[in-house]
Amino acid sequence: MRIRQAEYKPLLFTTTLRNPERLKDFLRILFQYDGKILTDKIIDVVARTLIQKGLYQPTKVVSSIKSKWQNDLELTKSEAAEVFSKNPQSHKEAGFSKGWPSRFDTWFKFAKELGFVWYLPNEKIEFSESGKLLLDQSHPENEVLVFANAFAKYQRNNPFRRILNKNIPLVLLIQTIQLLNDDPQFNNCGISRLEIPLLLCWQNSDAESLYREIKKIRAQHGYSPSNEIILASCSKLINATKRDAASILTDYPDDFIRKMRLTSLFSLRGAGRFVDINKRELAVINYILKNYKAGKEFSRERLFFEYIGRVDKQLTSLLTIFDAPSRASHVGLYKWVEYYSWETIKKELLNLANRQASSDPVLKIIEQPLRLEFLMTLAILKKLPAVVVRPNFMSDDEGLPTSVAPGGCSDIECREDTDIVLIEVTLLTGTQQHIRESFSVHRHLEEYIQNNLKAYSLFIAPKLFIDTERYFTFIKVKDNLDVRMLDIARLVINLDNKPTLNEVSVA
Repeated sequence: MRIRQAEYKPLLFTTTLRNPERLKDFLRILFQYDGKILTDKIIDVVARTLIQKGLYQPTKVVSSIKSKWQNDLELTKSEAAEVFSKNPQSHKEAGFSKGWPSRFDTWFKFAKELGFVWYLPNEKIEFSESGKLLLDQSHPENEVLVFANAFAKYQRNNPFRRILNKNIPLVLLIQTIQLLNDDPQFNNCGISRLEIPLLLCWQNSDAESLYREIKKIRAQHGYSPSNEIILASCSKLINATKRDAASILTDYPDDFIRKMRLTSLFSLRGAGRFVDINKRELAVINYILKNYKAGKEFSRERLFFEYIGRVDKQLTSLLTIFDAPSRASHVGLYKWVEYYSWETIKKELLNLANRQASSDPVLKIIEQPLRLEFLMTLAILKKLPAVVVRPNFMSDDEGLPTSVAPGGCSDIECREDTDIVLIEVTLLTGTQQHIRESFSVHRHLEEYIQNNLKAYSLFIAPKLFIDTERYFTFIKVKDNLDVRMLDIARLVINLDNKPTLNEVSVA
């Protein structure tokens, strides 16, 4: 078989599991087989489970199956088996048999490349230290630790990819930003989003040359070069294979910025126009430059997997989320309360409820579960200024969220007169809503009540699942715990029409 020649390519981490929540959902299914030998039988069971939970949705299905997926309802095992049998895969990946085994590799290869799980046909499935930390549901803040560790080590010329580009994208980004910020001609706000495609196409680790290229473009075209200017510069850096211009200019940069933001090391400035270093994480930045800027050579995939999957505890101990958690300050929050109109906040909340994408340059870079916590905070501050609002998400030096609330606390804590209101938000709508949310909401409220504090919870979701409603009704009768439930659309209407949080929280 002819081996495809290596090329210079623009960076795209993955076209499949781009969302970290979705990645974790897939990995939780596979984790049930940690330590087992990967066989076609296990692959088939994993595939059927993903289909049953609606995480993978083949196209050849009857309307009743589509309806269940649309309403986030799990299929029965027999329904999942039928969908599986009627949708044979024609997919082929190197090292895997054509069909479902190759589809399996497509699902999990990015997790393998980031060092979360090792697998090969007829070899043991092995979750790494970082992979296990990522799946620790009691500590959602581990996501920052795991991605900071992975992307500090991630090399473009790793054995999983046949490319010629040779750099560590995160390190190249840091060094380029530092050079731009040190230049007195510029505005000390980092690299423009419009300039990111150059970094994604850059062939080597020479940040100085990349900085000079950006400086040359800025000298001729300022901070707003045309698409043609950027594409012309990029075309000199990659092979002649035809590539979609919109992907290079928009899709790849958006994906890259999202991935870099998962580390908490970068902030957005100028209403999302620039990517800069999060100054709260300078200790981590300096450690990475000292220990990882050189990169390493790896002859085999397994060696790279073991390197990237091993947690550098000194690196992660420097992250402020573990040492001195950086929750959003009132100054940071009110800046965004003033920046976004109520109509924009309302529209973005309804977009989340209806699973519609955001076009806002800042919000679209924030992962959706975290975006919901942020928007809910802004909404209450905007419409109910008498309420004291304390979100528990972690934030950067611009007040933008970098990580969801740590385990063991509610998403947002509010105080209105003598009431404490624990606001819990989720984008889950089906069976998983009850399984993954009800008990933690219960625990958070119970802790306040046991301390003789007057408190109730407000649970908010795109739509409420019947089992969740039944559970909260049950604990009201059994334990006198007051959990009020609203869908996002009703919450928006109530905020428009009711003057207190106590009234807003009533359906």
